[in-house]
Amino acid sequence: MNIALDVMGGDHSPHEIVAGAVEAARAYKVMISLVGKPDVIRRELAKHATSGLKLPIVPAHQVIEMDDKPTTAVRTKPDSSIVVACDLVKRGEAQAFVTAGNTGGALAAGILNIGRMRGILRPALVSPFPTQRGFCVVLDIGANADVRPEYLPQFAIMGTIYARTVMGIPNPTVRILSNGEEDGKGSQLVIEAVELLRRTPGINFQGNVESKEIIEGVVDVVVTDGFTGNIFVKTAEATARLLQKVMLQELTRGPIST
Repeated sequence: MNIALDVMGGDHSPHEIVAGAVEAARAYKVMISLVGKPDVIRRELAKHATSGLKLPIVPAHQVIEMDDKPTTAVRTKPDSSIVVACDLVKRGEAQAFVTAGNTGGALAAGILNIGRMRGILRPALVSPFPTQRGFCVVLDIGANADVRPEYLPQFAIMGTIYARTVMGIPNPTVRILSNGEEDGKGSQLVIEAVELLRRTPGINFQGNVESKEIIEGVVDVVVTDGFTGNIFVKTAEATARLLQKVMLQELTRGPIST
């Protein structure tokens, strides 16, 4: 397997990206094509022991910055690390593409350069989400701020396949994020999508789910539009950081009382 890795994207690139690539290549015995500015990559590789590792360098002299407009950047920066890495997959020279860079740029490059699977209306961003019982899958978390009801059954199918193959859940349960678990609750989008989800073969759909129930671990796959999903995940992340900060302050304030 060859993984095309965007070395130039992300808050801590290139040093953390290259360090992770070296660690992954050593642990999993895979080829990782390092895509980016060759001089920068060579400088970072020199900091590590890489003998015997498959870490070829693929030149890309442009970078899609975090504040670039995704579609415009993909079209005007054909020699960017994201676009060049996607091209490796398109040509069959790599089997996967990984980036920590501009999310919209990665999505646009994936659609324009690699393309969608036949029948898929819209791609979705997916993330494993920690719960009291392990992990569930949430999608979409930001690829599509506005969606049509017919997109959500496809998200459910993709999420089911991900949960089954990556997380090892034989028959993943699927629910749609809403403001109440009762039938008829939710926006017009949710109400219409529920009817489509009930008629979708190949998924174990079990109705609505509230955000507080997701954290309790009652569902394996959560489907929602990208706007709602993004807010849900970021709010959860911010809450976790706040709790960690408060607990640290309390623990360092003085002796723990009972």
